Amino acid sequence: MSTIYFDHNATSPVLPVCVARMVEVMTAPPGNPSAKHAAGQAAKRVQEQARGELAAFLGAEPAELVFTSGGTEANHQAILGALALQPMKRHVIASAVEHPSTLALVEHLARQGLRVTRLDVDADGLVAPETLANALNPDTALVSVLWANNETGAIQPLDELAPLVRAHGALFHTDAVQAVGRLPVDVRALPVDLLALSGHKFGAPPGIGALYVRKGLKLPPLLHGHQERRRRAGTPNLPGIAALGAACAWLEPGVATLAGNALALRERLERGLVANVPGAIVNAAGAPRLPNTSSVRFRGVDAEFVLDRLERAGIYASAGSACTSDGTAPSHVLLAMGLDEEQALGTVRFSLGPDNTAEEVDRVVDTLAALLAQRAA
Repeated sequence: MSTIYFDHNATSPVLPVCVARMVEVMTAPPGNPSAKHAAGQAAKRVQEQARGELAAFLGAEPAELVFTSGGTEANHQAILGALALQPMKRHVIASAVEHPSTLALVEHLARQGLRVTRLDVDADGLVAPETLANALNPDTALVSVLWANNETGAIQPLDELAPLVRAHGALFHTDAVQAVGRLPVDVRALPVDLLALSGHKFGAPPGIGALYVRKGLKLPPLLHGHQERRRRAGTPNLPGIAALGAACAWLEPGVATLAGNALALRERLERGLVANVPGAIVNAAGAPRLPNTSSVRFRGVDAEFVLDRLERAGIYASAGSACTSDGTAPSHVLLAMGLDEEQALGTVRFSLGPDNTAEEVDRVVDTLAALLAQRAA
């Protein structure tokens, strides 16, 4: 029996074009992009080609992009850099549904004396503009609101929040790790100063990401040195960088089509579960969501039981964020949305990828319907 992988928000398979590009770079003559000799300059061209491919994918200028080791480093550089840029400001705002890589850092900063405000969200996990307006003050250095939630797929109203941030002279950061590769992105139209992304969510390997820094913003580095225009030190991960560029070049012409295909499958999945599994409820159903992400809670059953039985049937999903899905605690995202602990612990996340099919969706629905009917009997 073939396996079904519905956990793309945790990580996605590496695209064949990325594997081929990595092999090409790894088997080429060695060269450090910082070296002035011919081999070093050849490596530099590989790096800058990838930067150009990423820039084209995002609608950015190449000079606005800093390569990082992934989304966590990009988020940390954005937050710590924004604070270092404005040392007299001692207030940070983050939504209550941020990824743990952001929340863990702001909690650490709070312990060091920084004033931190967590923005409440509504029942769909969205930040209301008036909630942000009430939290902002002249001491606010940074507002961090993730674009699309990794657990529910809920897409935040960044266009409505940005004018409030700008009016108070703060910087606006978004964690776009789940959005990039799943939604069309044009940073020229996106009202943020800093945007984090991670390649392994859309076909590049783990260990490579990037931070978009809006032109004119002199963001201090997290790692000090001369690389990346003195914005991120260390010998670059050239195979990973090349693969990231290859993923962007492969996705760019068809990201809207892929999003449409994913949406059709997500809707088929949700219709099937609600129709065939008594008590199945889609979380954040009233919010605009990522086309590939379904967060579904099942009445009277623990998600870990469901996931165990699905895995026995060759189906892989998750209980939420891969960074916190050990099953021992309810999701902070779902609790912030007003779910109780039992509802949060009964939630399963299904996240689809480009290779998933309608037949796989139907098999998941049929498996869950049979499993939960048997349990209820």
